[in-house]
Amino acid sequence: MPPTPRPVPTPLTTLALFLALTATPAVADEGGPSEPPGTVSSAAPPEVDGGAGGLRLEPGAQLAPAKVLDIKSVVEDLGGEERREDTPESVTLALQAEVLFPKNSSRLNPEAKARIAAIAEEIAGQQATTVRVFGFTDDLGSYAHGEKLSKDRADQVQRELAAHLGPDVSYEVRGYSEDYPIADNSTEEGRRKNRRVEITFQKQASPEPSASAPSGG
Repeated sequence: MPPTPRPVPTPLTTLALFLALTATPAVADEGGPSEPPGTVSSAAPPEVDGGAGGLRLEPGAQLAPAKVLDIKSVVEDLGGEERREDTPESVTLALQAEVLFPKNSSRLNPEAKARIAAIAEEIAGQQATTVRVFGFTDDLGSYAHGEKLSKDRADQVQRELAAHLGPDVSYEVRGYSEDYPIADNSTEEGRRKNRRVEITFQKQASPEPSASAPSGG
């Protein structure tokens, strides 16, 4: 018998492979941070017909659920003390705990208050009305201790923000202990990054460009 011809890849085949590969959640140790509950895509995923003949799936194979990968800009300062993540809709600032607090403490350093004041100024400039403040630790020590410490630290940062932003801003404050790392906990550098407080707020919507008025004749 002549050999069976191999199927030729099509654009739909490429789309199917892309969707299958990107459906796996990101893992911190593989280069992408995990994300706390409530972190959702800004757009609905595309609808893909899993039964379309052009996909040329193997018998019994199914497409993984489609998901949207938001465009993100991630910038980290040279010392790794602050990590900024921008999407078209929001800003997340991750501040290392050592920058804000003494070791194993939830009391803010004087330098931390100036940094939080600068963040509050940016929040006010964006006219954000809801701010998330999440605390995290590394995986050393007990989970319960890390949960309490991360929540206490998030509370302190929230109080400092509220002192600058006034009563019109609402907050979601949580402590996640060692959950949702953004770096490898097997190294001290990674653990330092994971000991952090994240502040997330929405960006102000850009105004729609107005149509130019026709010139008079």
